Amino acid sequence: MPVTPRAHQAEKPMSSTQQLDRRAFLMGVGGVAMALPVLDAMGAEVAEQIPKRFCAIYTANGMSLPRAEHGMDDWSWFPSAKKGNDFVFGKSTEPFSPYRNQLSFMGGLYHPSGPKADPHVCSDMWLTGAPLHNPKPGSYNSAGLDQVIAQHTKQYCRQPSLVLSIDAGTGFLSRTGTISYSLEGRPIPAENNPRRIFNRLFRVDRDSMKTEREDLKRRIKLVDAVVESTKALNNVLGKSDRERLEQYLTSLNEVESRLISSEKWVDVPLKKQDYSHLNLNVTSEGEPADYYRNMFDLIALAFDADITRSVTFMLNREDGMGISDTFPLKLKLSKTHHGLSHANDKAGQLDFAKYDLFLSQQVAHFLEMLNKYKDKNGCILDNTIVLFGSGASTTHNTKNLPTLIAGGAKMGLKHGTYWKNNDTRMSNMHLSILRSMGVEKESFADSTGTLNSPVFTRA
Repeated sequence: MPVTPRAHQAEKPMSSTQQLDRRAFLMGVGGVAMALPVLDAMGAEVAEQIPKRFCAIYTANGMSLPRAEHGMDDWSWFPSAKKGNDFVFGKSTEPFSPYRNQLSFMGGLYHPSGPKADPHVCSDMWLTGAPLHNPKPGSYNSAGLDQVIAQHTKQYCRQPSLVLSIDAGTGFLSRTGTISYSLEGRPIPAENNPRRIFNRLFRVDRDSMKTEREDLKRRIKLVDAVVESTKALNNVLGKSDRERLEQYLTSLNEVESRLISSEKWVDVPLKKQDYSHLNLNVTSEGEPADYYRNMFDLIALAFDADITRSVTFMLNREDGMGISDTFPLKLKLSKTHHGLSHANDKAGQLDFAKYDLFLSQQVAHFLEMLNKYKDKNGCILDNTIVLFGSGASTTHNTKNLPTLIAGGAKMGLKHGTYWKNNDTRMSNMHLSILRSMGVEKESFADSTGTLNSPVFTRA
């Protein structure tokens, strides 16, 4: 279906004493409901609510879990000592040790569809638990956790969600470059350029939105023409071509949704912040640490200004795809990221663990920033659930997924533990996250209930 620009009616100014129902909606053309932003006019009760946020951080190719015969247990990504509160950080996760009481390791998680699928699509289903209706990559997915959360939080902030990746766009049908999927299961294009991300988040004004909307209308007009000219050829066009068009339409819908949300907030001043530590000229082709840290700093600033409450960041892509596969080489390690994940010798597995150490340092920096910024009731990390992990454990093994949960202390999460229960559905953890976010859903994907873990007391 072609995307049609939605008409907007001018809104009448509201008096300072007038209050709106928190469930107030604007109705667009075709009966499309658009939630109003939660502004002061909606009353102090809503305006004083502390934000609840979610950030999912994904790394491809699994984590290092060295073979026993190499005598490298202290380099295992999972804690190598006792479960529970007595766990000891491995060398690759030592950067997280200052945040011991703000995070937990989760073992034994998996998606039932994972072992039945192409192992290279494990990133696709990490946040969706995709039912395996069709085993072809890119053709079978369902709603992502981040987008379900965004549907719940979008009326409270300027942008429904922020989708980031080491590589922009959606990647290929066989190897996606995003971990975010719409409510219809379509991949949402990711952004990877720090300057464009900064401008989108912090340089929004009427002129920039006018330019972006004009560009959107031009692209919509082009798509309408393409769709009209190919209607008669639909039985002849290849399925991959139709899927590419659907992905492009998803991209346009995402841009339009973001514009609609931003336009409602254009006259509301942004929180004053210090941007001096940012380097917006870094790229994924430069120094890996500089790139990752600037991306994490942008996410932290977006949370601090309450621009969005749902973020995904794909650090690496599966199967050696994308620029980040060469990052270990830039760090003077012996092989590419994908190559290290397949290493069976002691030296190769040690280098794989050292790359895990590098990633831990970057995510730990993010936790440091979320501790630095403050909400009214404590640090931002206490009101943010950070999910960090991979869709595989050892090479192409889609069970016992390496998973770390951080933050959320003010949302009912209790930390400082290593919890493990073999063959536990990851979608049960996703449902627990939703409940902690205040999203009262009965189920998510193939969940059988919330996670039976002391970490999630709210669920």
